[in-house]
Amino acid sequence: MASVSTDIDSSERRRGRQSTASILLQFLGSMNLAITLLVVIAIASIIGTVVHQNQPYQDYLIKFGPFWFEIFESFGIYDVYSASWYLFLLAFLVVSVSVCVYRHSPVVIKEMTRFREHQQERSLRSLRHHTEWQVAASPADAEQTAARVLARNGFRMRRKAQDDAVVLAGMRGRSNRIGYIFTHLAIVVICVGGLIDGNLMLKLREVTGQLQIETRNDIPVSQIGSESRLPVGRGAFRGNVTIPEGGAASVAFLNLREGYVVQDLPFRLQVEEFRIEHYDTGEPRSFESDVILTAPDLDEPIRQTIRVNHPLVYNGYAIYQASFGDGGSRLDLRAWPLAGDDREPIEFDERVERRRPIEINGTTWTLELAEFEPLNVRPNEGAETRRDVRNVGPRFTYRLRSETGEAREFDNYMMPVEVAGRWYFLSGVRGSPQEDFRYLHIPADSSHRPDTFLAFHAILSGEQRLRAASERAAGLVMEDFGLADSSLTPQIAATARDLVRRLLEEDFPSVMAHMERTLDDRNIPEERRELLVRFSRMALEQTLWEAYQEAAGLDADLEQDAFDESHQAFFRDAIAAIESLDQYGAPLFLELRDFEHRQATGLMIARAPGKNIVYFGSALLVLGVILMFYVSHRRAWCVVRPDGKGGSRLLFAAVSHRDPIGFAKLYDSVTAELAARLGSRDDRSTDRLPPKT
Repeated sequence: MASVSTDIDSSERRRGRQSTASILLQFLGSMNLAITLLVVIAIASIIGTVVHQNQPYQDYLIKFGPFWFEIFESFGIYDVYSASWYLFLLAFLVVSVSVCVYRHSPVVIKEMTRFREHQQERSLRSLRHHTEWQVAASPADAEQTAARVLARNGFRMRRKAQDDAVVLAGMRGRSNRIGYIFTHLAIVVICVGGLIDGNLMLKLREVTGQLQIETRNDIPVSQIGSESRLPVGRGAFRGNVTIPEGGAASVAFLNLREGYVVQDLPFRLQVEEFRIEHYDTGEPRSFESDVILTAPDLDEPIRQTIRVNHPLVYNGYAIYQASFGDGGSRLDLRAWPLAGDDREPIEFDERVERRRPIEINGTTWTLELAEFEPLNVRPNEGAETRRDVRNVGPRFTYRLRSETGEAREFDNYMMPVEVAGRWYFLSGVRGSPQEDFRYLHIPADSSHRPDTFLAFHAILSGEQRLRAASERAAGLVMEDFGLADSSLTPQIAATARDLVRRLLEEDFPSVMAHMERTLDDRNIPEERRELLVRFSRMALEQTLWEAYQEAAGLDADLEQDAFDESHQAFFRDAIAAIESLDQYGAPLFLELRDFEHRQATGLMIARAPGKNIVYFGSALLVLGVILMFYVSHRRAWCVVRPDGKGGSRLLFAAVSHRDPIGFAKLYDSVTAELAARLGSRDDRSTDRLPPKT
């Protein structure tokens, strides 16, 4: 008991005498620390693969919502590979694994060069695989034969004479030990490559205030200051640029949090032509760009077609085909006012991604054309397969921004779309990008135009033409009731106009409910109130029909029942659209009359100087893994001793800690060859564990 206590005290005294540097080296080089860092980095890398990196923050806000957006943003999830904590973990892992290699490499190298020729026979007999022979050959002949057999089976040997015996110590597969060093060095090399490509210099410039993020998206590149630009250098970056057909660019844009910075390039890219092909379902099948690259160090420009997975590589810069979009298509537009007395449409041309002020009834609105798509494939009604589709024609999106800065986004189709057997012009509206579009269905007339409906709405919204329609309707209602008192006609017409104005702000049931509440407030008897409700409803409906007849250019002398079902259906659709205009919330309807399409290619430009370092580290890792798991480190000893009768005694033993089945086959093969060549007379012990004592 006293001995145990003494050992513990001496161990504690030795630990107390360890220096701080020694303790720190043990901590940094510990296996637990390295594995923990590797697991955390692996999880972070998986997150960086799943979550699309370096997108505009507005896209993440739409996708995740305000709550999770802020949480993910605080952890740098949107740019994991350049996040400070990720780069710190990489650097820490480099230090940890380097210390581990520093501490253990001498031991590994010593194990590779140490043949252990000083093994005692008693130790060899304690091994599981050992065999002894009594042979007639002399010790010299037996030694020479054993050396040839071991060499033929891949063993390197050392010879040592001890007392009257000779020990041949052999070793095979010592490159297995190099695998340990290679795998650890590979982790260091890969992490160093990751640090080089981790935008360390960009982070440093941002922290020191030398770099400011630009948040304005509506200014040309020439107006972006030097504080938001990165000069041409040897650092790593990954940016994007959109170039229209016939256009050129010499910069790339790097998305950073809520904005971007501009990376200057040492070359100029010009897009000659952009091509895209679609499947029958409307999905892009392939798209490619014909580009011309010019640079001061080039005698002739480089012309190449960039396709997906076929980039243009120049002087360490890789240019990938990433996306496509509109390059500033020219749209021939007609703006139909939906409010006020001035109902003459405004015709103008404008290009996508430009802004234009529009004045409507003394109020100035800003029109922002956002996107244009000439091909829009949608499933047919009741489609059972993905190929049962139709092209509904061009569409464009735009925003109308008020003088206070509030904006609504709209999504309009150029051609009418068939819905349930009827044709409509679709115009979607939403208040924010987080919402889905809600579509207004404007009925198309017999010429497949929205003109009839818009003229109908203009009559209802105007003062003079609505007055004329209401007065005609009041006269017809008076005739239907057999009343000759013309003094009631203006009152009936005024009631009809009031109901029409309310219909422009509410739906039909709300208008009738309002009228009933008004009659209730006046304490009108029940039997008379029902008559007034019926009278007012007829006046409203007849006024609407009179307005429609005028808008459609129909015979004013014909009654509603005399027209065919197509006019009746259009009238019902028009009333439904009128009821929805309040939620549409726009002062105008924008009609696309013609267009001149111009496409743009989206290119990703990347420079990764650490890429080749990572490739080298990956190759080193593969080689190290192969050496560690597919090469077995094996040792063999052969002790030759004279037996005093002119012959020899030979002890053969071997050991391996991997691949026991393969090692057993090798051991049996070597043993059989030795026995055959030496002509053994006595096999005293073969492949047995030593007896327990």
